[in-house]
Amino acid sequence: MSATLQTGRSALRPAIAVTVGEPAGIGPEISIRAAWARRHDVNCVLLGDAAFLAMTAGQIDPEIHLSALSLQAVRNGGLPQFGPGRISVIDVPLAAHVVPGKLDKENGRSVLATLDAAIEGVRAGWFQAVVTAPLQKSTINDAGVPFSGHTEYFADQSGAAQVVMMLAGQPPAPAGRPLPPPLRVALATTHLPLKDVAAALTRDGLARVLDILDHDLKAKFGIAAPRILVCGLNPHAGEGGYLGREEIDVVAPAIAAAQARGIAATGPYPADTLFQPKYLQHADCVLAMYHDQGLPVLKYATFGQGVNITLGLPLIRTSVDHGTALDLAARGLGLADCGSMDAALDTALAMVNSQAASSSPLKQEQP
Repeated sequence: MSATLQTGRSALRPAIAVTVGEPAGIGPEISIRAAWARRHDVNCVLLGDAAFLAMTAGQIDPEIHLSALSLQAVRNGGLPQFGPGRISVIDVPLAAHVVPGKLDKENGRSVLATLDAAIEGVRAGWFQAVVTAPLQKSTINDAGVPFSGHTEYFADQSGAAQVVMMLAGQPPAPAGRPLPPPLRVALATTHLPLKDVAAALTRDGLARVLDILDHDLKAKFGIAAPRILVCGLNPHAGEGGYLGREEIDVVAPAIAAAQARGIAATGPYPADTLFQPKYLQHADCVLAMYHDQGLPVLKYATFGQGVNITLGLPLIRTSVDHGTALDLAARGLGLADCGSMDAALDTALAMVNSQAASSSPLKQEQP
């Protein structure tokens, strides 16, 4: 099958890099399934071991066709645009044989190399976004490379001063009622022990988070005037200072300063009552103060269809809201739920389209 040469962004289908994650987990399977399902809309380019992915694809469905490319060939000649009859794979070879469900530190550096290739591809104009399947942090650390996670690595490699983790998803419609608006929950702090959260919250830090939220909701989601509801830290948002002063000393002043900059942020609100339809229908995003304040609500409401989005990067990056599921991978193919990967790919595509529309001097009517 012939391919037309793509030296920059595709004029046909948007090109999105999909890093397949930990090879012993469910990442390769859900990456292949999602890429194949959306092949008519998106030129998904898988980044991983080409031989291993071809074998996996053949076991999933013999009708799935992959075309392997070397990273050097793409550097030299650009990214070929194959038709929707096959999926491109940029070969990032593994060092050791893969046993499903069993981690091997020998493959840690290869997994990390897929992230490097994705970042390089965005900079070179090969890709318009990156979608990441789950990886195992311990494998990369055991390979001798300090690694705290996707989010931190993308921030460091792209030179982003600060990033914000936001999870998003579509709650199901209650019986007999219309579909509720998408739920987006951003975090003021991420993976910190609960005892360290209060000290990590500062006026300047919250100001940067609110600035990033406002900017990226406009630029990457096409929301003209984002409405942000901000949670308090303490029960009942501090109960006027009786249950803590963080709301009075830190959160409320940061919100007031953001409002003075033109950001539509309000709060602080008690987190135990904020996540109700009567409030959420008037919001584009909720800012939670710590990981387990906002994410359990999001993950419960979206039933495994959530998407992890990194804001503040000079690129679009989405991911699944779950881990490698090694135990599931060990039981064989066909058991993994692709819902979150499908949603991550759909969200990345929507963000690519929104960003293109906001940066285009002439917005054309869609057919």
